[in-house]
Amino acid sequence: MNHDETPRLLAPAARVAGLPRRTFLAGLAAVAGAPVLTACGFSTSTGSSSGSSGSGQATANLRAYSWSAYDDPKVLADFTAKYGPKVLVDSYSSNEEMIAKLAAAKGTSGYDIVIPTGVFVPQMAANGLLEELDHTKLPNLVNLDKAFQDQEWDKGNKYTVTKYWGTTGFVYDTKVIKRDLKTWDDFFDAASKEASGKTSLVDDPGEICAMLCFARGWHQSTTDTAQLDAIETFLVDTLARHIAAFDSSPGSSAIPQGTHALMHCWNGDARRGILAANEQDRWKWVLPGPKTNLWMDNWAIVKGSQNADAAHRLINHVLDPAVAIKQIDFVGYGTGVTGSEDEAKKLKLGLLDVIFPSAEQLTTMYTGVINDAQERRMAIVNKMKAKAGA
Repeated sequence: MNHDETPRLLAPAARVAGLPRRTFLAGLAAVAGAPVLTACGFSTSTGSSSGSSGSGQATANLRAYSWSAYDDPKVLADFTAKYGPKVLVDSYSSNEEMIAKLAAAKGTSGYDIVIPTGVFVPQMAANGLLEELDHTKLPNLVNLDKAFQDQEWDKGNKYTVTKYWGTTGFVYDTKVIKRDLKTWDDFFDAASKEASGKTSLVDDPGEICAMLCFARGWHQSTTDTAQLDAIETFLVDTLARHIAAFDSSPGSSAIPQGTHALMHCWNGDARRGILAANEQDRWKWVLPGPKTNLWMDNWAIVKGSQNADAAHRLINHVLDPAVAIKQIDFVGYGTGVTGSEDEAKKLKLGLLDVIFPSAEQLTTMYTGVINDAQERRMAIVNKMKAKAGA
């Protein structure tokens, strides 16, 4: 995409009002001390055009549009062995990219499953991009902790089921940055000094614009014109020159390979990268203060899916606690399935503190909303990318 071209988000058929700060955070804080659990290539399908709704195996391929490396390949292989459909996955780097593709396809994308972040669900549902879920085909939904159900942006889980929840921070190379970094202002300072030209940001307009908001005490989804102007000035005129890449998955290669010294990232991706590095102690994960993001990504079925029965089966499959713990270990995010934090401790999974924030850390995290300023945030980041040349 040309960085000067700002894609427009969907204008809901019935305008979606700005969502309030949802009650998810309070629910998480309440269960923080309790047991909580917290790919690519596209091809044409073979076999029948719809999944089996009976006890036999479905034969059509199941097509998913998801974030990169967001499922344990062994979990998907086990699903295929048990139920028949092969899961084919294409990846995207932002919700905006995903929505634009589904909206342009108008029900003919060929995808069955998509993984939207919660705050994007209302506009997708209002514009007919999602199928309603059949809860009778999701008996394992009882395994999902109540704190992760009935969110403000999808009351009654009409369209979605929690896949993962997580937060946003950064990782840095202690061989390059030899001081302790703790806050977003520390991140900005290091980006302009030791890590200048060796810093990456996730390719997500909301996350990028939120950094200054967290540092200055503004709401991450601010609509205040003066604050948005300040965000643009800072990102375009000050920070952009120091940015080497916009990378939503530094854990896949940048951290293990030491490509950059300072990487804005999500906690699970940070964990994956550190565990894959030859020198794990070289890398430090920071959940920065004073505030940061809390997000939830969700399973959803694409409107027009030709294999909706198999899509329900896959969602139900990963809600099994024995399967959920495999997903947690592979991806490094909580899934919301009850009992998994205790199971993860029992199994001694690596870097558990990165997967499961403490109750104290949860109090510093909150969720943004999609509002009238979203297109402005997208335009700001496109200008930043053009200035960075990354």
